[in-house]
Amino acid sequence: MTSGPAPAAGPEPLSKSRLRLWLRLLKASGHIEEELRRRMRAELGTTLPRFDVMSALSRAPEGLKMSEISRSLRVSNGNITGIVDKLAEDGLALRVAVPGDRRANLVRLTPKGRTVFADQARRHESWIDGMLRGLGPEDLSGMIRHLDHLSRTLEESDANA
Repeated sequence: MTSGPAPAAGPEPLSKSRLRLWLRLLKASGHIEEELRRRMRAELGTTLPRFDVMSALSRAPEGLKMSEISRSLRVSNGNITGIVDKLAEDGLALRVAVPGDRRANLVRLTPKGRTVFADQARRHESWIDGMLRGLGPEDLSGMIRHLDHLSRTLEESDANA
């Protein structure tokens, strides 16, 4: 008794494709983040979280409240507090009282902090450019377009939850 050919597998369920996409995004992001962390430590003597806080502050010259920094970076206030304390200790950031709110402070980069961050940002851009050098203009524009669409979809999903 012989059996016939195995039934043809149907198209893969979208849930499996979405899971595979998620895993590939994590893998690519993890590779980049690991290399950035290594280079930050080795070449700049800093950490990626510290760089991220300085980056957020560089985009807000008037300063940010601690809660705004943590919301922007999607981390807890406790994580931000230690980083800001160290930045202030190193003369790279300062806390400024918020008029009318004795409990709140704004954090902003000092002139030294802006200079240090500008150098770090140039190096960071150069590293990213090198890591992604295998992607051409069409690859980049397509990926950016698709990831923007993904971000909008996720934000809409969050808003409707």
